[in-house]
Amino acid sequence: MVLDALGHALSLAAAMAWEILWALILGFAISGVVQAVVSKAEMGRLLPDDSPRSLGIACGLGAASSSCSYAAVAMARSVFRKGADFTSAMAFEFASTNLVIELGIILAVLLGWQFTAAEFVGGPLMIVLLALLFRALLKPPLVQAARQQADRGLVGVMEGHAAMDMSVTEGSIWSRITSPAGFTAISHYFVMDWVSVWKDITGGLLIAGALGAWVPPSFWQAFFLADHPLLARLWGPLVGPLVAMLSFVCSIGNVPLAAVLWNGGISFGGVIAFIFADLIVLPILNIYRRYYGARMSLFLLGTFYLTMAAAGLLVDLLFEGLGLVPEVRNAKVVEASITRNYTSVLNLLFLALAAVLVVRFLRTNGPEMLRMMSAPPGRGSGDSQEAAG
Repeated sequence: MVLDALGHALSLAAAMAWEILWALILGFAISGVVQAVVSKAEMGRLLPDDSPRSLGIACGLGAASSSCSYAAVAMARSVFRKGADFTSAMAFEFASTNLVIELGIILAVLLGWQFTAAEFVGGPLMIVLLALLFRALLKPPLVQAARQQADRGLVGVMEGHAAMDMSVTEGSIWSRITSPAGFTAISHYFVMDWVSVWKDITGGLLIAGALGAWVPPSFWQAFFLADHPLLARLWGPLVGPLVAMLSFVCSIGNVPLAAVLWNGGISFGGVIAFIFADLIVLPILNIYRRYYGARMSLFLLGTFYLTMAAAGLLVDLLFEGLGLVPEVRNAKVVEASITRNYTSVLNLLFLALAAVLVVRFLRTNGPEMLRMMSAPPGRGSGDSQEAAG
């Protein structure tokens, strides 16, 4: 009985993995291209304050970076230490995990294009709300204390990945992409982004498979107040981030679990707030404590939670008003079998692309860089530009 239940959960997880495999490869390949032509070197100079211009630049830089939540948090501290405004550094962090291409692709595959649209509408809205909250509540002494703590350089997670900058900056965009150095940089970013998030993706798939197999729909419907539409609309954005915090899964790994929750009855805004909340999972809250101190960690928890819940609710109201909230809950939690359909064809094509990039990675000192990726900056990880040549 136990083995049958475990096998059912694993089969659901494997089916979802097969469903999104091509989309993951495509997303990380596009992300690798973008990172290869966008330099991180000037970020501190480009984010001097919390003006609309700086926040807009933070959104663009974040969207062009890795989707790994841990790398985003480490990178935000790095640019803060280099002189960036704290609000803009946090805006970069939000954009890095909520406005990246690969997240939008996976949302469209598993949940539908409406969720992708909601994510890209809600991400900038969340950053605006965060900036307003920070202006009202964040006091200079707390920022100064956070900067002093940040300058201690305590190690978090993915420090080396955050410091890595292999971007090619000379020539046209096309020439950068097609040059040997550009090809190498793309392959390195592709593999290292996979290494950064594979645990989250695997964890998310396993949790989603277990919940889809073992938790009856009646439980989710009761928990999310599905029989009370008005209460459910308010409750979903409030409880979504709390579920995310306790799941310990962040980044793209949240999406399979979001599909289970959507089929179970959580509101549209609750799904969006749940996905937004990858930056307040418990391991990342502990990193905030190490980076910025206990007081700032609690401040970030409170303001991030309010921002995520409010953005989820506002997106829900907006999309409901526009008639864009799906009426049928048919997220792809399982596919009956692996057949010769478009998913299988796309998977084979993109697996071939992945193989090309992995071979390039292996032939251009990639494994050595991979060993340095988790090292703190200053112990080799900051010298990765050399490998792009």
